[in-house]
Order: sequence, then C-alpha cells, then structure tokens
Amino acid sequence: MSANIASTGTPGVRRVPYAAIGNGFALLGLLALAIAFVPLHDDAWWPASPQRMRWIWAAVAMTLYAAISGRLLWRSRSRPRRARDAATSGDQVLVAWASQTGFAQQLAERTAATLADAGMDVQLRALAQVDAATLATASRALFVASTTGEGDPPDPALAFVRDVLAAPATLPSLQFAVLALGDREYEHFCGFGHRLDQWLRKAGATPLFDLVEVDNGDAGALRHWQHHLGLLAQQPELSDWSPVTYEPWRLRERVELNPGSVGGPVFRLALSPPAGMQPTWQAGDIAEIGPRNAADAVESLLAALQLPAAAQVRFGDRQLALGDALSRAHLPESAAVAGLEAQALADTLKPLPHREYSIASQPSEGNLQLLVRHMRRPDGRSGLGSGWLCEYAQPGATIDLRIRGNPNFHPPAPQRPMILIGNGTGIAGLRAHLAARAEAGARRNWLLFGERNRGHDFLCHDDIERWQADGLVERVDLAFSRDDAQRRYVQHVLRDAADTLRTWVDDVAAIYVCGSLQGMAPGVDAVLREVLGDALVEQLLRDGRYRRDVY
Repeated sequence: MSANIASTGTPGVRRVPYAAIGNGFALLGLLALAIAFVPLHDDAWWPASPQRMRWIWAAVAMTLYAAISGRLLWRSRSRPRRARDAATSGDQVLVAWASQTGFAQQLAERTAATLADAGMDVQLRALAQVDAATLATASRALFVASTTGEGDPPDPALAFVRDVLAAPATLPSLQFAVLALGDREYEHFCGFGHRLDQWLRKAGATPLFDLVEVDNGDAGALRHWQHHLGLLAQQPELSDWSPVTYEPWRLRERVELNPGSVGGPVFRLALSPPAGMQPTWQAGDIAEIGPRNAADAVESLLAALQLPAAAQVRFGDRQLALGDALSRAHLPESAAVAGLEAQALADTLKPLPHREYSIASQPSEGNLQLLVRHMRRPDGRSGLGSGWLCEYAQPGATIDLRIRGNPNFHPPAPQRPMILIGNGTGIAGLRAHLAARAEAGARRNWLLFGERNRGHDFLCHDDIERWQADGLVERVDLAFSRDDAQRRYVQHVLRDAADTLRTWVDDVAAIYVCGSLQGMAPGVDAVLREVLGDALVEQLLRDGRYRRDVY
C-alpha cells in the first residue's frame, strides 16, 4: 500500500514485529552455517594476496552496498513518519470500513490505494476505530459499509453503532460519501449503509455525492463508485478496477441541440444495438461507454515507433490489432516506449476508463439516445468521453456500450404524481422518465428545468412542448439564468412555487432530481428542506420518494 496511507491498528493492542524477528532468526541461521563450515578450511583460504585493482573494486562494491542499504533503511524508518504526517493533514481523506466477510475491507483498501496513487493523503480505519471526535475533526470521509441480515450492521461495527450512531452529532465541516453493500433479495437492502448516510446528513455533514448501492458485488456499481473517486481526486481518467464487457453499438445520428450557446455544445446521439440484440432498459438506467482516442493521435504514435497498426497483440483478455488496442488505451509518450516490439508495447498499456451517461429514451422509441455536452480540458483538448462521442466518432462508427441498471432512479408507480427537477444535460434522465410516463398514461407530471438562454438552451423543447400540449405534463417551470439581469436558477423557481410543492407532496408525489452535483442539486435540496422541513425530507428519502441522479 502507498506510503501516504496511514492505517491505524486496533487500539490497545501492541503490534508484534514479526518481520524483525524473522530476519533475526535468518541471520542467526546463516551465522551457524558459517561456523559449521570453518573446520573445512584447514589450509590457507587464499593462496596469494589479491591484486590491487581487486581490492579497489571490492571497496567500491562494499561502498555501494552500504549506501543502498542505508537508503532502504532510511525509507523504512521514514515511512511511519509520513503516515503520521498524513494523519494530521487537514486535507486528508478518512476511509472507514464495516465488513462482515472481508469484502468491504477489500473495497476500502482499494479505495484508499486509488486516492493515494492520485497523490491524496488517506487514513484507512475500521469503523470500530472511528469515534465522534475523529468525525468532528475530519474534513472528508468515505465509508464502505456492508449490511447483514435484514438491515443489520456487521458485527465489528456494533461498537460504533452503540457509541457513535446512537448519539446525536453536529458535523458541519465534514464532507462524506457512502458505498453501501447488500443483497437486493433482502427487504432492507443496504440498510446499514442507508442508516449511516441518513445519520451523517442529519448531523449536518455534506455529501460529496449520493450513496452508491452495490448488489452482491455488482461490478457496474463499483465502477460508478470509482468514477466518483476519480472526480474527487481530480483525476477522472483513472483506469477501471475491473474490465467492462461492452456490446458493439452503432452511432446512427448526432445532432447539435444548442448551436450558438455560450455553454459547450450539447449533442443528441442516437445509437442502435448489434444485429439480433433486443436490449431492454428502464428510465433512470445508465449507458457505460468505452471511449477511444482520436485516430490521428494513434497514427502519430505508431509512425513515431515505426510499428504496424495491423500487428496482432494480446490486450487484456482480447486479441486485437495494435492500432485498435492503442485506440482503447492511455497513449504513452513515444520516447518512453521507443524500441519496444508490438506485444511488449501492448503489455505496457492501461485501458481507458468508462464514461457514464443517463439514457434519454425508451426502448419503444427504436434507439438509445444520449445527451452529451462536448467538454474541453484547460489546455483545449476534448474530454475523454465527450471527445469520442461528439468529435472523433462519425455516424456509422462502432460505439462500445453497456447498459447498467440504476434501480435507485427507476420510475415510481404511474398513479403517483411526479416532480422532475434538473438542469443542463440532466434533462436526459428526466426526458426518459417523461417518455415512460407518457407511455403509461401518467399525466400528473411537473417539470422544473434550468439552463442558460431560452433561445439556445431549451433542450428537448419539442418533446416537452408536445407532451404538455397532449396533457401528459401538467406543469412546466423554466429558469434561464442568462436571460435576466438577476440570475435565476431552477432552485429559485422551485422556491417561488412553494405552495404548489407542498400540495404535490401532500398528494404523495415523488421528487426526482437529475443534473449537476455542484450548485443545482444542493440548491434544490436546500429549498426542499426550507419549504418542507428537514424531518419530511428525510422521510421522503427513506420512503424512496426523493431520488437523485447527480454528477
């Protein structure tokens, strides 16, 4: 594990230096062998004195050996100090785990290692070693919590539940996130993770992102957690923990929805599945995309290395042409891999991480639709996923795609009123829900949507206006922040409709929020709590009537 991970042992238990004891016995054994061999040397050990150059080279070798040994000893002694320094860092991330079988601990260790490799200071602890004082002084904490039985905490976490979770707390300075492990066959799925999440929210802690549920180790959900870790570490191109098995979809169409916008261009993409495949999904589900590099970047690297694109190599568990493998991997600097043969080069490659997008359509519409904003890095280069989808891939191109179920954002019952709130490309997830509600004949739908300018950024306006004219959307409230002197966002529109909000909630409406985690989502949450009160909002969360898909 990286040196900047401070791992705390069990309080009050002295760690036995097994490594030092083992090394001591090994040295004693070598000394005993040396003494045993002494009687075999009854003559002179060396017939003549070594030449002068041999003495010099022996001295040089001994000096180098001493220097290297001293360096290794200094590093081993300094490592605990660096861990202690990390433990006192104000910008440190606490990673705490509660595990029954060891799986949560493994995920916590992998989480800590991912953040540490990204240069962050991390402290790794069992939840039993976390007390109220630790949480009160922490600035950021990630919890990996498994659930046993019908919503119970793991046995090792019982002390934390008794001493910490049972007492009220005030944690206004803490930012947190929870990875909840469970089995969906149980009624209280991920019950302990949800209980921990709710306790932290009630204590005033701020979620870094919404709770991530993992059903029986689902790899897709774990990739979603890792996606958030990359954003937290400001390194969104970290490789996935586990490879993704994609299907080869086809890009049928790409249309820019907001030409002339002061924001980045947004494209609607229509994709068709492989021949013979009949995919199904629900509103709220996610498309995982395997991005690729620009073709000219791959060609330039191959030309610099003087390697053929068609050379067959093993890349992960697949046999691919070298050019194809490079298109799916982080491209190395040519100087770093110069002189390598094709397979040796392939062995150094790290796959590009997946990208996630809300599905904007229903299967009955005949294609899978995405709304993607073309993002630019600070140096002007295209973003990894949006560059591939919005710039490099051309209509007809193969798109690696996998549909991931997202049960936490699946639709409510058709008879339940629905309030849909979002901004920007968050309209994608909301559009899928409105399309599903239209198919089901559910008419009590209230949409609140915000963007920059009405003239350019009223995304999906044709669908929304058609559904409203057909009586399938009862109410639409819009906020275009750049159209007025005083900027108004979707949360301001929601506050202005406070009386209507209370009425819909009294009618047992479900509230679904999709869009930006920064600004919009916390702003909407604050208005909900202001209008409805914290107790009711917490009850809506527990009942599944307040759900979010924010990023």
